[in-house]
Amino acid sequence: MSCPLKFSVTAAGLASQLYGRQNRHIKLVERALGIRIGSNGLELHFSGDKAQSEIGLRVFEELEQLLIAGMPLYPPDVDYAVRILCQDSSVNLRDIFLDTVFISARKKIIGPKSLAQKNYIDAMREHHVVFGVGPAGTGKTYLAMAMAVASLMRKEVSRILLVRPAVEAGEKLGFLPGDLTEKINPYLRPLYDALFDMLDPEQGKELVANGIIEVAPLAFMRGRTLNDAFVILDEAQNTTYEQMKMFLTRLGFGSRAVVTGDVTQVDLPDSRQSGLLHAIEVLSGVEGIYFNHFSDVDVVRHPIVQSIVQAYQAADKRVSRLGRR
Repeated sequence: MSCPLKFSVTAAGLASQLYGRQNRHIKLVERALGIRIGSNGLELHFSGDKAQSEIGLRVFEELEQLLIAGMPLYPPDVDYAVRILCQDSSVNLRDIFLDTVFISARKKIIGPKSLAQKNYIDAMREHHVVFGVGPAGTGKTYLAMAMAVASLMRKEVSRILLVRPAVEAGEKLGFLPGDLTEKINPYLRPLYDALFDMLDPEQGKELVANGIIEVAPLAFMRGRTLNDAFVILDEAQNTTYEQMKMFLTRLGFGSRAVVTGDVTQVDLPDSRQSGLLHAIEVLSGVEGIYFNHFSDVDVVRHPIVQSIVQAYQAADKRVSRLGRR
């Protein structure tokens, strides 16, 4: 019978942070990997499936290095660490967790929490056009917004454009009162929410009022040439082929674009092909364009969201199999 794996905390002051209050972090790793972890002072003992125990050991090795680097540790971080190392146990978590994209007005550090998010951020740094494709809660729009604001603050671009198609999500809203701005605001609210989560409210309002940050429906992009701008097209699964082509050909000198969408949530009429799906088919392999695909593993909202995404994916697969019979 093989001896259980052991991990020794290098400094006594780190143990309480590493283990979590009432060993919460240890229990989280046990549940996630299906192993047992015993603690004896500064030493952890791992028992159960050997491969899973080795991942558990790597989790605590990497988390300790994050603490030494000065990063505070919270239960969601432990959950993200387990997911990442289950995908690739050789990953250095410092390369991911310590990659700061932007620090919000409330001192919130915005950065990647998964391998796919890290690849997405690196792609936005290196490519002119990036597509972020995947389910809800994977940070597609939020990270793109953080990159855009960071680029604006560093004066790499002179303005930000946040764009969405005005398509109702599965229900008819009917007649909306007010002027044009008031009518389209419900469609653009999620973009404003993300924006004001990063900027001081007064600063954000001033940038919007001065046109430095523009939030607009996709239809308003026709006929424009966008120079020196960071442009984000959100909910791109609800664009038509013509709209997607129109948007991508608006880019001018010094501009970059990020297109986000979830191909499982298309709200277009049945007869219309999603512009995002078409773009994936025809633009893959085009130099300067990068497609980053997310999965349920990359969901960074409440843990129940990951379970919901997985349940719907399983249901869609069952329906697809039945349809082929």
